[in-house]
Amino acid sequence: MLEARLAEANVLKKLLDAIKELVTDANFECSEEGITLQAMDNSHVALVAVKLVQSGFKKYRCDRPMPLGVNVGSLTKVLKCAKDDDMCTLNAADEADVLNLVYEAKNSDRISSYDLKLMDIDAETLGIPKTSYEARVVLSSSEFGRIVRDLSLLGDSVRIEVSKEGVRFASDGEAANGNVLLKGQGPIGKVERGPQGDDEEVNEEDEAGDGVKKEKKNADEEAEVNGDDEEDERKKKKKAQTKIKKEKIVDGDVEMDEDEEIEYQADEDGEEEKEDDDDDEDGDSKKRKNKTKSSKPAKKAKTASSSKLKKGKSKAESDDEDGEDAVVIQMNSHVSLTFSLKYLVNFSKSGNLVKRVELFMSNDVPLLVSYDFGQGYIRYYLAPKIGDD
Repeated sequence: MLEARLAEANVLKKLLDAIKELVTDANFECSEEGITLQAMDNSHVALVAVKLVQSGFKKYRCDRPMPLGVNVGSLTKVLKCAKDDDMCTLNAADEADVLNLVYEAKNSDRISSYDLKLMDIDAETLGIPKTSYEARVVLSSSEFGRIVRDLSLLGDSVRIEVSKEGVRFASDGEAANGNVLLKGQGPIGKVERGPQGDDEEVNEEDEAGDGVKKEKKNADEEAEVNGDDEEDERKKKKKAQTKIKKEKIVDGDVEMDEDEEIEYQADEDGEEEKEDDDDDEDGDSKKRKNKTKSSKPAKKAKTASSSKLKKGKSKAESDDEDGEDAVVIQMNSHVSLTFSLKYLVNFSKSGNLVKRVELFMSNDVPLLVSYDFGQGYIRYYLAPKIGDD
């Protein structure tokens, strides 16, 4: 029996939208570890591998391994009936001939149920050999999609070249030529391994590519925390001084001067005024309280603190934006290969799943385009063009 519940149907919808033009019929292999799909296009030029890990589901149960043969186009139509934020549950009994999909709306009592007929698909799972790549490029998914779409207007093929200068995308058409050069942020490193193997290690490698940025961000966070601690200590000291002054005022021994009233108002932020109302019963105390309430320096203190928080927030947001656009290049040797733009444009549709994409290249080896997201990954393998083929 299979029961797999996704928090949002949008994840499955985006996955199928990305592969529906490459794959017609495919088996979703279900096991205790999750759901996987592996299929080639009709021309046997591109291979797509999809995995939804068990931990990415809100609830997951698979008693025994089972294949779910589906028509990708039909499943896409059924998923269009779900809203993006609907909870989606896949149900299938052992040796069932239908796949049941249940959509539950988050903000209402609407529950929809659909049954999709399963198919018997005779397809073998291909073993993907472990490959040591000579070049690795990490860039924005939106930037990659824009480049391949723009160049597809000029020609049918694109030459991707990774060198010390950066990564260059070039297309030669009958009427026009074009190329785009992306320079990496920071020094060019060495490629240690490909994405085959443990997925967690690949994610750590991604983080290592942006190590300089993360160190800077951590330093900023530590400075901000230390600054907050110092500010708390100053507030405690001022509060203690204010408390002493208040006790003297209540006893009637000492009169507050104008400077003391300003400091008292800035530190207590209105809370101590209520206590003064209860403790001070004579007219002089009320006058002092009204005078303190109208002091201008208190407003300045609040404005300064709020502007400081705004500045810190905008800085953190700008750091995140810079990281999304950064280009990371790792290279062991110069690589230059030519690929079909039609396939790369289809691959780029997975960019709506994650903001970053990885390109792995070696001479005379298929290109690997990898999108790793929270619930799993989708990877494309594309054979390079040789000569005029």
